[in-house]
Amino acid sequence: MPARQPGEPPGVLRRLASMCYEALLLLGVVAVLLVLPHVLLGAFAHRLASPILVQAHLFVLLLVYFLWFWSNGGQTLAMKTWRMRLVSRDGLAVRPSRGLLRFLLCWPSILLGGVGILWALFDSDRQFLHDRLAGTRLVMT
Repeated sequence: MPARQPGEPPGVLRRLASMCYEALLLLGVVAVLLVLPHVLLGAFAHRLASPILVQAHLFVLLLVYFLWFWSNGGQTLAMKTWRMRLVSRDGLAVRPSRGLLRFLLCWPSILLGGVGILWALFDSDRQFLHDRLAGTRLVMT
């Protein structure tokens, strides 16, 4: 199979591998910025945060992480490693509002049995459903 050229959509397997690598990297981020503060809170204040507060903290942490990287260069560390970039439908940099929409749409896309991921197998541009709906796309760098 020939190598993909810059600007072409990456293959589904490459994107799935990037997602797995991203999950490993996020374990470290979550350990430091989510687990550590809550462990310290429990140790020093002798009080545990409510589950809804921990879930909200995780959601905001992931939101800030992805929005920052997508809005500033269009690549997370995993995307850089796998040579992919997130751009708008017309190939320009992703604005924070579009990144927010993509982030919010990716949750049901993934959590509903991965239907948004499977969408890429049938999409003419091999894009995930949340990318199609958010007006973004992944391209090779």
